[in-house]
Amino acid sequence: MTISDRISQMMNTDQPYLTDGGLETWLIFERGFELPAFAAFPLLRQDEGRAALVEYFAKFLDVAEKAGRGFVLDTPTWRAGVAWCDALGLSAAEIMAANKDAVALAKTIRDARETSDLPIVINGQIGPAGDAYDGDRVLGIAAAEKIHAPQIAALAEAGADLVSALTLGTTSEAIGIAHAAIAADIPFVVSFTTETDGKLPNGTTLADAIREVDNVTGGAPLYYMINCAHPDHFRGRLEGGGADWLGRIRGVRGNASRLSHAELDEATELDAGDPVEFGALSHALGEMLPNLSMLGGCCGTDHRHVHHIAAAAQGGS
Repeated sequence: MTISDRISQMMNTDQPYLTDGGLETWLIFERGFELPAFAAFPLLRQDEGRAALVEYFAKFLDVAEKAGRGFVLDTPTWRAGVAWCDALGLSAAEIMAANKDAVALAKTIRDARETSDLPIVINGQIGPAGDAYDGDRVLGIAAAEKIHAPQIAALAEAGADLVSALTLGTTSEAIGIAHAAIAADIPFVVSFTTETDGKLPNGTTLADAIREVDNVTGGAPLYYMINCAHPDHFRGRLEGGGADWLGRIRGVRGNASRLSHAELDEATELDAGDPVEFGALSHALGEMLPNLSMLGGCCGTDHRHVHHIAAAAQGGS
């Protein structure tokens, strides 16, 4: 797998690149869109939806540009896998076309905004094939590879710089995704989610999860991330951790809320937390993660939270 100059620059940055926040929660609570199965990619087929996506990313790019940081530009494809065909009433061909369209939109945004001071990495985002928060649900390695391979191939063919599997709750699905990404010859990232105890939904520790995936795949993931959990939920698990696995975590995208996943699923109002506090907590993770190269938000966060991540590095808000 060839590592592009853009990726190399990101991984060797002095200041972590920024990325976006909770796209789906912003679309639902701030713009009033309905997202069946929490899928944002169908908005690509609507003029109003595409305009909202462009508006959303522009706010974060403005933050990164002002802060003098690089930016990881995600495609809105977290739910754009064949596992969601039935739930969304779309064919596999239609969903794969949407993945390619999402990369095309990202390229258009990059062409308009990228400068030498604002390098932009296009990240093809993928998500779990089911409910990531169900600790009893386990997708086998072979099944995970088969179900994720079409989306990964589509994102690679469309020209994404890398793909990242976010909000994973099991190591078997992560390993299957690794096999599919290796076959597609594209750099890839594995991002685990945790519950309020800092462990994966099935009780696996972050250390064990990272070590297992690395052992089985020969260290194939470009790096690991943590997402969809408040920094307070997993920070204690990082303290005093082993250098072998802490050094493999290069990205964090925390939730704004301290609520559990179960509580968030039942919420009828957005919990945006405290953006200033969130920024400070996210920035402070760099003291525990020696190779941290990307920071952003997840559910409930927007450009304000990411602004405060950048501001915390400058000692202000």
